[in-house]
Parts: sequence; C-alpha cells; structure tokens
Amino acid sequence: MFQKVLIANRGEIAVRIIRALREMGIKSVAVYSEADRDALHTLLADEAICIGPAASSESYLDMERILSACEAMKADAVHPGFGFLSENARFAELCEKCSIAFIGPSSAVISRMGNKSEARRTMQEAGVPVVPGSREACRTAAEGLLTAKEIGFPVMIKASSGGGGKGMRISRSEEDFEANFQNAQLESVKGFSDDAMYIERYVERPRHVEFQILADRFGNVVHLGERDCSIQRRHQKVLEESPSPAISEELRERMGETAVRAARAAGYENAGTIEFLLDADKNFYFMEMNTRIQVEHPVTEAVADLDLIKEQIRIAAGMPLSVRQEDVRISGHAIECRINAENPDKNFMPCPGVITDLHLPGGRGVRVDTAVYTNYRIPSNYDSMILKLIVHDRDRESAIAKMRSALGELVIEGVTTNLDFQYDIVNDPDFQSGEFDTDFIPTHFPGACR
Repeated sequence: MFQKVLIANRGEIAVRIIRALREMGIKSVAVYSEADRDALHTLLADEAICIGPAASSESYLDMERILSACEAMKADAVHPGFGFLSENARFAELCEKCSIAFIGPSSAVISRMGNKSEARRTMQEAGVPVVPGSREACRTAAEGLLTAKEIGFPVMIKASSGGGGKGMRISRSEEDFEANFQNAQLESVKGFSDDAMYIERYVERPRHVEFQILADRFGNVVHLGERDCSIQRRHQKVLEESPSPAISEELRERMGETAVRAARAAGYENAGTIEFLLDADKNFYFMEMNTRIQVEHPVTEAVADLDLIKEQIRIAAGMPLSVRQEDVRISGHAIECRINAENPDKNFMPCPGVITDLHLPGGRGVRVDTAVYTNYRIPSNYDSMILKLIVHDRDRESAIAKMRSALGELVIEGVTTNLDFQYDIVNDPDFQSGEFDTDFIPTHFPGACR
C-alpha cells in the first residue's frame, strides 16, 4: 500500500480524497494555488505545498510543477480527482515514467477512450451498440457536412477530445451546420487544444444513463448499477440519481453486462463510467467512457454501500477488488444536487465572493460534500460548484422528500447560488413522477437555457 498520496486537485473532491486516505492510514499531500492558501483541502491534508499562481494553467494544470511537488514531498502516488489533469493521458504517462503511481487507468487507456472516435471503434469491435456516427475524426466543416448528410439530420457535433458538455452543438439542417461546427470546434480548441470533431446522429429527447464500473489488474470487472443524469443544462449535469426510474431490472442487467463488456474491451483498470443514451423505445447506445471518478459518485456509494475512492486506491496499489458482481446489492434510492455559486436569474453567471453564513443540513441519510466554510472566499478562478448535497432513503419517493427537506435546511449567505433552482426541480411534478429526459430543464425552465 502507498505511504503518501498527493492529490492533484482542489475543492470538495480533494477533501473527499484526503478523508479516505486518512481512514486508510495513508499520509496526504495537498497542492494549492496562491488563491487556495486558506482552502479546506490545504488545511486538512497532512502536508501541503504551493504550486503557483491562481490561474489553473500555472498551478493545477501545470504537470511539471505537480510532478516536482511529488518529488519534493516524496509522494509515491497521485490521485487526480476529476477535472484538471484527471483524464490527461500525457500526465498519466509522465507519472508512469517517474515511477509515481497514477490512481486511475493507464495512459494508453486514457488516450484511447478519451478520443471519442477511437472509443467508438473500440466499442463497435466489442459489439457494444453505438449511435451511428463518424468513422474518423473531421477537421473541416466540409468533411463534417458530408458525414452529416450520410447519417441524416439532426446530428450532434462533438469535440473528439471533449468532455463536460464542452465543444458540443446540435445541427438540424445543412443551413445551420457550418456555424455550429465552427463554434463547437473553436470551443474544442480553446478547451482541449484539439480541432478534431466527430459527428453522430442526434437522439431526440433521450435519457442519459451511466454505469459505474470497477476493474482490477487481475481481470475482475464489476458494475455497481446505474445513475440517471438526464437533468442537465447545456449538457452540464445538474442533478443525478440512482437507480434510474426509467430502468427495469431486465434492462439494468443487459446494460450492466454491456458496460462490463465495454470495460473489458478497453483493457480498463480502476474506477470508470460507461455513459449511455437511452431512447424512448428503451434502446441504449454507448456515448463515451469517463476514465476517472465522477462528480456524482456519492449516489452510487449510497446505494451500493461501497467507498469508491478507497477502491480506486486499492486497485492502483495492485490489490484485487473487494467485491464480486454477485455481492453487489443496490439498496434504496439516492439523489445528488449540485449547489453552485451562480445566479440563475442572470444566465447562471458565476458569483464568487465571501460566504458570510453557512448552515449544512444533517440527519440520517443526508451527506454533504463540500470544501467551503463560514467566511471562506470563493475564488473567481475555478468552477462554480461549491457543494454537493446527497440523500439516501428506502425508495425514490422518500428520497425526494428527504432532498426537499435538506434543501430547505441548507443556508448559504453572502453569495448567490442555484439552491432555489434545485428546490424547484425536485418539486416539479414531472420530476417527481420520473417522466423526464435530457430536455427537462429546457422545457420546464426555458429561462435557464438562454
């Protein structure tokens, strides 16, 4: 087992990892930018080291500085969390070359599955259903248009190296294709330094359903059920739940087996997520694979009663999975709301500032993952998510009631948040009935998608 792990991240996920390491008896090292000198992850870790200015490009995204910090602090492993360098194949490769364990899959797997075109080919060869789309990446609008005509409109234009909803546009006709392609490509170049795009058929009003998988180096692969991530705004997840109200036991078994087959085809090792689109006729299609821990992993932890961060660390240390597929039992229902420092009335504009008062809800089945505290100043340099509120209860109706109560108890003063917006979602009759898809927010809250 590792002696010391450096967390190449910040915020609530860094705090989450530090707590898991502490429980495992492993020393933790926090890296922090100058803006995060008083951040909770900096204060909680056994050791901490400054890696640069507030700008992510000069701190949390600077591979050389993070690797130098590993050497200086004598860390024998790195946990990348999510975002930043978590799916950067080059960073994973540098860790391998420096004999520092990367708590995640190999650089080769990250590279293969991070490229959407390559991931599609891998899945097709394994017999995993995929949405009809490009065989090769496109780099010009003219190339993309030829593929779009072959597939048939509407189509989704996606950054080949993208993620998190960036570099994506829907085109419904030849007339709007070029503008959408160029806008998506510009976003891809800015966000991922890659102009390669791919085109796939746009599935109208699907559910976004993803399966959590774990795989070790001994060939053991299990899935831990699904998460429904259909409540989205501009392809960004807002609320997640497990299990999905749209999935029957028979469909869950088929999709789970497919997710395991997909992980095996990728030669995967560690925690990962297979994301599917589920259409109105219950046909499902592989969308992409996330080669990291997900923001929404707590809902799976709640229903599967398993610590995914500890499993990641065990796997990276060469240990076998602690659970077999026949041992996995999904119990009850869990929901997660992402609380962001943003203003829903101003197109969800980020709202950094000082939290002047904070009260966190509690009670049986209520969990809060956060790195904020009273008098904490939220920096303007990073993502606006400041807190994840997770509830777990015996069934979906009870979980919704518990989430409604927890949201009502949560108090965050000093900055504007999307707390009331989340409250409106869980109180919506269509959400409560489970009758929704990825168009839920655009149709029920049209002002949220300006």
